[in-house]
Amino acid sequence: MRRLLLAFSAVALALWAFVGGATAASAAGETIGGVIKTTDGGVPDVTVNVSDEAGFTEDAVTDDEGKWRVKLPGPGTYTVTLDTVTLPAGVTLTNPDRTTADVVVGEGQTKSVLFPTGEARTASESTLDRALQLTVDGLIFGLTIALAAVGLSLIFGTTGLTNFSHGELVTFGGLMAYFFNNLLGLPFVIAAAGAVLAGGLFGYLQDRFFWRWLRKRGTGLIAMLVVSIGLGIFLRYVYLFIFGGNTRQFASYSGQAGLVFGPIDITPKALIGAIVAVVVLVGTVLWLKLTRVGKASRAIADNPALASASGIDVNRVISVIWMAGAALAALSGIIYSMSLGVNWIAGFQLLLLIFAGVTLGGLGTAVGAIVGSIIVGTMIQLSTLFIPSELKNVGALAVLIVILMIRPQGILGRSERVG
Repeated sequence: MRRLLLAFSAVALALWAFVGGATAASAAGETIGGVIKTTDGGVPDVTVNVSDEAGFTEDAVTDDEGKWRVKLPGPGTYTVTLDTVTLPAGVTLTNPDRTTADVVVGEGQTKSVLFPTGEARTASESTLDRALQLTVDGLIFGLTIALAAVGLSLIFGTTGLTNFSHGELVTFGGLMAYFFNNLLGLPFVIAAAGAVLAGGLFGYLQDRFFWRWLRKRGTGLIAMLVVSIGLGIFLRYVYLFIFGGNTRQFASYSGQAGLVFGPIDITPKALIGAIVAVVVLVGTVLWLKLTRVGKASRAIADNPALASASGIDVNRVISVIWMAGAALAALSGIIYSMSLGVNWIAGFQLLLLIFAGVTLGGLGTAVGAIVGSIIVGTMIQLSTLFIPSELKNVGALAVLIVILMIRPQGILGRSERVG
């Protein structure tokens, strides 16, 4: 445990020193800028206001390419507000609720703020068109949740641990991808692959120096559940200390025009993320069904003592499962952050939905976690047809409650199995 804390502290200090050094190296003055564009190009003559609590305020108007920039009086926290009235006819924000953004600007830094736009929906848009769009959005969101849910399900199946710090593994993936892409300047594909590997290593270190130690001491599952809550809080605020509280975008995905398929709009990054998620999820299920480690993990889930007596190295298999589960969670964080930005608390915000997907599909089943997560993601989006978007999570959780009242073991209902 001590070695794990020392290793994590060393990594945290290195990241903090790197970020601080990169900030101090820039002496060009503090600025905030961005670009507003659609599939047809930049959107000119849109007003953006930048202000702070000290009384500074300045308007910027986008040029012919949709670009705008404001020179700041110094480091600090600034509020950037888009004047939606100045958007031309036929153009609207992709997320109408996001018209402002709080940005922390350090000494010598230049920050970018993006307000993704698209073609405005007409008043005559049918409910069917909206339902189709929301269904596609829900499927993509469900696949993102499923990656993390499968990781959680694998860990639960082999160890019995209900890991409430699993959301921080999701956040870790997004933060590491941001570190590799934005700070080290690596191409996004390489940055994402490195973040997934780092997530797997982080999961291995957690099990090797922390959870295995607790298992050897005979710590009960309820006590370990409580420990996981504390670990999650600890990691969450370490992320906040290093990364800060503002949401940032990957350098490679600062803005993308959407692809239009009839009534459905989808960005290329969302489409690619969904394809990657499907490939990885299918590969994970096949790995569990066909490989020796996958079969061994299922045997451990059925009866750890019998599996050990049969010659299976239980601790080794659990370490592999922790690596796989953490890597899947990291990939989920990367795909989620591609669309919604990198944030220190993203995984915690998804944690309840991850648990909902796992519980709905059946505790301990990988396929059940996938099915449950897709249902949860789709229901969340479709519920906005009838209720305000602020309450959309309530609809999915209501469906969860109803189904579990009918079938308490979940849809697939094999809580003793991993795959």
